[in-house]
Amino acid sequence: MQPARYLKIVRLSAWYDLVVTAGFATPWTFMLLHGVLSTLAQQSGLPGEVPPFAPAHVLMANLLGSVVVVWSLLRLHATQVLHGRYDALARFLFAACQLYAVAHGASWLILGFTAVELAFGIAQLLPVAMEKQGEERLKQAA
Repeated sequence: MQPARYLKIVRLSAWYDLVVTAGFATPWTFMLLHGVLSTLAQQSGLPGEVPPFAPAHVLMANLLGSVVVVWSLLRLHATQVLHGRYDALARFLFAACQLYAVAHGASWLILGFTAVELAFGIAQLLPVAMEKQGEERLKQAA
């Protein structure tokens, strides 16, 4: 893949994260988002639940939202291949946690987010042309 195309994927994934997780960043926005997600889960008829959150759960959601918002802003401001590689790792970790949650009773609504995590994760692990050129230079130098 050409570097410019790869960096577009990194930026797109950052915008996605910013939009999807900004609501998690504060207790006030999270309570609104939680209400929306609860309603969607109930109306969808999908298995699983979106349970009420205790203050400690809200704190964990806020910490997640805050860190992801900052990480998104970094990827938008200083887009690099290395950031895409680290983001791919984070996405696979998120997907694993999401699958665990669904397997233990969380709403299947989460699986839509899991699909996006996996798609961006795979896309950000694809080879980039400049990396291959660098590998070949290293082989020639050896």
